[in-house]
Order: sequence, then C-alpha cells, then structure tokens
Amino acid sequence: MSLAKRHVLMSVWLLCLVVVGLARLCAGDEPDKASSFQPGRYRLRYSLQPGEELRWRVVHRASVRTVVTQTEQTAETVTQSVKTWKVLSRRPDGTVTFQLQVDDVDMTHRIGGRPEVRYSTREKQDPPLGFEDVAKTVGKPLARITLDTRGHVLEREQLEPDAFQTHGYLTVPFPEEPVAVGESWTFPDEIMVPLRNGTVKKVKVQQKFTLVSVKNDVATIDVKTQVLTPIDDPEVEVQLVQRLSEGTIKFDVAAGHILSQQIEVDRQVVGFQGPASSFHYRTRFTEDFLVDKVAERATSTQQLDR
Repeated sequence: MSLAKRHVLMSVWLLCLVVVGLARLCAGDEPDKASSFQPGRYRLRYSLQPGEELRWRVVHRASVRTVVTQTEQTAETVTQSVKTWKVLSRRPDGTVTFQLQVDDVDMTHRIGGRPEVRYSTREKQDPPLGFEDVAKTVGKPLARITLDTRGHVLEREQLEPDAFQTHGYLTVPFPEEPVAVGESWTFPDEIMVPLRNGTVKKVKVQQKFTLVSVKNDVATIDVKTQVLTPIDDPEVEVQLVQRLSEGTIKFDVAAGHILSQQIEVDRQVVGFQGPASSFHYRTRFTEDFLVDKVAERATSTQQLDR
C-alpha cells in the first residue's frame, strides 16, 4: 500500500471511528440518589436509549511535514464526516449495544506540490486512487459495540474488517465515584510501537480527565494524554505524537449527550531518521452534535418519563 493511501485511510478512520468516538453522559446539576449526600459533585454515567440515532459532525485537519536527507515532503488532509450511533438495545443495568457507522465523508488530500485530490461519498463518482476502501465502508455498519454505564467496552464485533482500526479509546471512561469541579481521574493504557529492527516497544500512557466547570447545563472536561514511559528515542517519539490528545470536551448534562469537542496536537520530532531528519505533526479535530428527529423523539420520551 502506498504512503499516500495509508495516510488517507488513517486520516479518515482516525476521525470517524476513534477518535472518533465518544458517548453520551448522564449527569445533572443536582446530585442523584447515589450522590445525594455529596452536594456539588457529579456522577457521570453513559445513558443511551433503544431506538436513538445519535449523530455528530466531525472535522479533522492534519498536516505532516517530514524532512529526510534534505528532502522535504508535506501532506495535508481535511476530512469532514458524519458518524452515527444506532442504539439497538439496553439492559436493566444500563448497559447498551449500539451500531457504529459513518454516513458520509468529504475529504481533500494534497502531497507536496501535486494537485489537490477531493472525494465526496455524496457525489456520484468513482473514488480516486487511495480512496477505494473509504468508499466501500461508508454508509455500512462498521462495528457492533456493547458499552457499560461507565464507558467500558464489554464486547466489540467488527462488521467491516477492512475499516481502519485505530489505537486509543472508543469512549471516555468515567470514575466510579461522583466528582467535583477541579477534580481529575485517569485511565491507563499501553501503546505498542513497532520499530525498524522488527521489535516492538511497549509504552505506558494514561489519559487524564479534569472536570473544569458545570455552567448552564454544560459540563466542560479537559483531556490530556500523559506518557509515563521515559522516551529518549526519536523513532518511538515520532509514532507517539500521532496518538496524543489534548483538548476540551463539552457535554449537555441536562440532555445527557456530548455537545462538542476539540482536540489539537502540534509536535515536532528531530532525528527520527538521522540527525538532519525532522517530523512536524499538526492536527485539529472537532466534533459537534447534530440534533435530528430520532434524537428529538427519544429526548421527548425521556422527559415524559420523568
């Protein structure tokens, strides 16, 4: 597979699946029964209802500039997509099973001084070279996922094996106990970094989440990836910078779903392929909830049940 094709696929599915990926919260301005004796604290839990179809508009802008042996190459990608979670079932304990898919993708890609390549799945055209796998999976169920109320994936059935698989988290994990504004919680993980000599280095990281504020029914949570394993090898670092996340997530705590998120990375690594080599990675990922009729009907039903 060509470098351009790999970069295109990684950019698309990094947006649509992973990062993709965050669920809804169920937390109120007033403590629930589980936290009734802890005023000012918020018990964050995922809460999805059968029949809901939750949609988000995702925009990802990425720029990679590499210099190796005095040869410079720049690749730029802008991808816009709509992802959907179709909630299939809910157990009495709140565990849900939902179906993940990407409804459409509109992306542009440019390498060096070559002409820009654009592709939209909404237009009736054959996909350009490097976009074939994208066209095959858009509009189809990508995975069937079972999620508990704290955001842990209990089961995952991959329905489209050709879809790009990303590292990281499908959802944001939440703490067991209610949290107050200013408090943080972490979630550990391990990243496997393949090296040119055929070995693999294990790197321990953790995602740190901080509840910044809850105002006007909007909760603001800061997120940052922290690398715990000491790294002194640029070959390892150049792969890690593409898996870091730092930004802000906003939730509508009254409606119980994500409102928006913005993740940005701007990192440079020198010496990953010789002393004169450099790698500069910049990306901005934004996601905004789209109100649709299915979601409105589900919300109205929940309000009537209260």
